[in-house]
Amino acid sequence: MRAAWYDEQGPAAEVLRVGDLPAPEPGVGEVRVRLHVSGINPGDTKKRVDRFGLGMPFARVVPHSDGSGVIESVGEGVDVGRVGQRVWVYGAQSYRPFGTAAQLTVVPAEQAVELPEEVSDEVGACLGIPGITAHRAVFGDGPVTGATVLVHGVLGGVGSLAAQLARWGGAEVIGTVRRRRDIEVVDPIVATHVVALDQPDTAAQVRGHAPDGVDRVIEVAFSDNIDLDAAVAAENAVIAAYGTREDRPALPFRPLLWANVTIRMLGSDDFPVAAKREAARALTTAARDGALSIPIGDPLPLDRIAEAHDRVDAGARERVLISLP
Repeated sequence: MRAAWYDEQGPAAEVLRVGDLPAPEPGVGEVRVRLHVSGINPGDTKKRVDRFGLGMPFARVVPHSDGSGVIESVGEGVDVGRVGQRVWVYGAQSYRPFGTAAQLTVVPAEQAVELPEEVSDEVGACLGIPGITAHRAVFGDGPVTGATVLVHGVLGGVGSLAAQLARWGGAEVIGTVRRRRDIEVVDPIVATHVVALDQPDTAAQVRGHAPDGVDRVIEVAFSDNIDLDAAVAAENAVIAAYGTREDRPALPFRPLLWANVTIRMLGSDDFPVAAKREAARALTTAARDGALSIPIGDPLPLDRIAEAHDRVDAGARERVLISLP
């Protein structure tokens, strides 16, 4: 089968290889999926360059955790009736060496989620890491019906889905973008209100839409935004952070203390199994109901995977996908 892989970490064009590898076989409780589309996330490219200094987790890595396709075969203990089922895949390369940048991948059966007829392969390949992270950020501390949710970075993959899931869950959503000129780029279905972080007195801008403060904050840049978050947090608010620029950010301790704010850190590979399962169900339902709008670029062929990784690293606003032959 055709696949892409790297045996060492480094720049995409230098380390990514495309060729033939043996087809993986499903073990107990696993399914083998013939992939149509592979989704690329920033986490995939960070692993490739060893952004966090962890080294090569395996001697060879077939990258990417997300994808979509059709179940081709099943291992022991899995209902054979699942063969031929359209699915979206998550976590394929989470603590595993063999991701979705290949014609075939093997995952635990529950990580291949049935894909409704109404949902395209391309959308299915975009749901995994960003969707599950977004769901956990929004709903990890309970329902948001009637709440006000501040979502930073609504033009990003996680931020956009978090804002849409929050609205789907009955919340009023305030989204942020970096620059004023980006406000008009935000799809109106994503956020109720949009604030630019380069506006003067951003906290007042947010408070203008939420006089009593915001109940949840979905945070992509914790170290940069924590002072703003503390200034707009309501009593007992939750700040759910999945990203930061500085590894050891300073905190405005007393404002957070006086508001009894909870800070939740989100590491998508290590969410509880039950949380991933709940998120997968919700994302499938929301996608089927047409509640999720995802900007997707034309998928690139597998032999252009290095170019695709470079597009992700350059901050492409459209989701970058690989089509499998």
